[in-house]
Amino acid sequence: MTLLPQETIARKRDGKELSQAEIFAFVAGLTSGTVNDAQAAAFAMAVYFQNMTLDERVALTLAMRDSGRVLDWSDLDGPTIDKHSTGGVGDNVSLMLAPILAACGAYVPMISGRGLGHTGGTLDKFDSIPGYMTNPDIDTLRRVVKRVGCAIISQTDDLAPADRRLYSIRDVTATVEDVSLITASILSKKLAAGLDALILDVKSGSGAFMKTLDDSMGLAESLVSVANGAGLKTGALITDMNQPLASAAGNWLEGKNAIDFLTGSHRDPRLQEVTLALCAHGLVLGGMALDYDDGFIRAKIALDSGAAAEKFFAMANALGSWHDLEKYVPGPVGVVREVHPVSIGRVAHIDVRGVGMAVVVLGGGRTDPSQKIDYHVGFDRLAGIGTKVDPQTPIARIHARDEATAAEAEKRLLAAYTIDEDTPEHPVIYSEISPKGGQ
Repeated sequence: MTLLPQETIARKRDGKELSQAEIFAFVAGLTSGTVNDAQAAAFAMAVYFQNMTLDERVALTLAMRDSGRVLDWSDLDGPTIDKHSTGGVGDNVSLMLAPILAACGAYVPMISGRGLGHTGGTLDKFDSIPGYMTNPDIDTLRRVVKRVGCAIISQTDDLAPADRRLYSIRDVTATVEDVSLITASILSKKLAAGLDALILDVKSGSGAFMKTLDDSMGLAESLVSVANGAGLKTGALITDMNQPLASAAGNWLEGKNAIDFLTGSHRDPRLQEVTLALCAHGLVLGGMALDYDDGFIRAKIALDSGAAAEKFFAMANALGSWHDLEKYVPGPVGVVREVHPVSIGRVAHIDVRGVGMAVVVLGGGRTDPSQKIDYHVGFDRLAGIGTKVDPQTPIARIHARDEATAAEAEKRLLAAYTIDEDTPEHPVIYSEISPKGGQ
């Protein structure tokens, strides 16, 4: 007997474990509309306070995956591998990882999102590329992945539609932070993409969704356990977000940083370490490398040989960009100048969320999902922790449309940087979680 939505809500409210059938029925109602917004909100709040068991999380993930189309890549001659990051500032890893994996012979159908709040979105970076289609139909996605090896696009309407509806309700009911719901939301889209393997990048620190290492570990363990329980071979790295990962923050500036990385013009050391580590683990999970060292070597060769750069440019061209992106320079933004600290010392601490909000002030981020953004504003040449600075040595270069927004963003950036003599060390990779959930 299928319970009514209000009965399912009451059982979870009272701390009962829901059966797979109950969860599937409720998610089917989310998709069809027989579960109304008030009921969806009540369900999310009940889960927020009562949590979910591993079995419930797996069931919710599978139900949301099955609420729409599930892609099938069985006609390809290699594994489909993807990566997901929980988000941060200067996190442009996807732009390099997808073409590196493709150059190694994997296929990467990456379904990505846009930024909200202080975090940047992968799709916004690609929207800054003239002509690039971030929302092609599934047939175009299949054609580009098969021909080039990778395609980075937005979630289509027919992939995990239940997640899209539930997330919009969570966003306005203060239930976004629940680990059970985060897990199902992330993984339902990845499972719908028809992947063979997934590597997760769970951030920790002042610019991360999870500020403490314990919270980041908890989310990573949930994601890895549920993904493998749902049949998707998955591992995770817990990485540092106590400073921007790239030396740029802002959509085109991060895109240019990625192009420079792929072509070898400039590679931020911490960004390279995280990118190649994720690639190596992804190749192992996908059965394309014997072990981590083998995967790392394969990824580094793909990068250093220029093969990954060729894949990136081929992907951009296949999805509509007509420019020579290695030489592309967008029109001037109005104000480009250095930001200087008033004190002498080393960068000891960075409020990374503050850096991200400074980009938002410039117009480069959103506080509302429907908000239009300026793709060309932001910061580059961002100084990392430990860098020696003084009033003549800048901590960043600002790109703004006008002096008023530049002044406000500069004020915020300076407030986000602490200059001192003692500088704490933050390893860029804190920990690894294997597909079986053990460290």
